[in-house]
Amino acid sequence: MNGRTVLERFPAGGPRGSWPAEEFAHARRLEGLPAEVVMDLATDTFLVIVRSAEGAVDAVA
Repeated sequence: MNGRTVLERFPAGGPRGSWPAEEFAHARRLEGLPAEVVMDLATDTFLVIVRSAEGAVDAVA
């Protein structure tokens, strides 16, 4: 368990690259969530995540 919650997934092969993920994460940060974008190499997707300090179980949106 890695202590993160996945809020959304975006394909890395899209014509706009990571921009949709970055825009989504920015909107979540404006709402007060400490969202960040990470790359999942295994699935070739950008993930917008929120890390949890308690080490909670992964939750996928």
